[in-house]
Amino acid sequence: MSAWISMISDADADEDLLDALQLARTPHGTVDNVMRVHSHRPNTMRGHVALYRAALHDDTNTLPEWLQETISSYVSILNKCPYSLANHWANARHLIADDIKADAIEEALQAGTPETFFTGSELALLNYARKLTLHPADMQKADVESLKATGLNDGEILEANQIIGYFNYVNRLLNGLGVSTDGDTVGYYKNEA
Repeated sequence: MSAWISMISDADADEDLLDALQLARTPHGTVDNVMRVHSHRPNTMRGHVALYRAALHDDTNTLPEWLQETISSYVSILNKCPYSLANHWANARHLIADDIKADAIEEALQAGTPETFFTGSELALLNYARKLTLHPADMQKADVESLKATGLNDGEILEANQIIGYFNYVNRLLNGLGVSTDGDTVGYYKNEA
């Protein structure tokens, strides 16, 4: 476990915290540092788990999962958040399931030039993510209208908005408390090796 504030282990947790930790467990059966850093305030851990799962791992989302994870990764690149990038790029790469394509996407995102790989609605969403992340006060109705013009519906736009908003929140949580992946299993998906 690694952060600039202490994180309470399962062995030292009271009943309330153990309940929150159980809610926060990953498919690996562990609690990642991104959630454990809330251990002094189990109520914020519960809220964080609910927000994360609603924004990114909800069965009603219609944007492709690989694109959700790619948007997440791009926001994390823009915010220079190595923790979220490590986890969510691992997820995107897994879901893309094509190393050559994933390498090209990663190169474009790292360079800040998604237009070298993406077109249409995918590019529009990444451009929206960049503007909302870096210049939130400059957002205008035209930004959403341009997304609609690519064929995205209101629900898909809301999904992207929530993913972008969530990652701006979590990137600041992680960077602000110095949370690292030390001790975590990186990525949501178990390796099949």
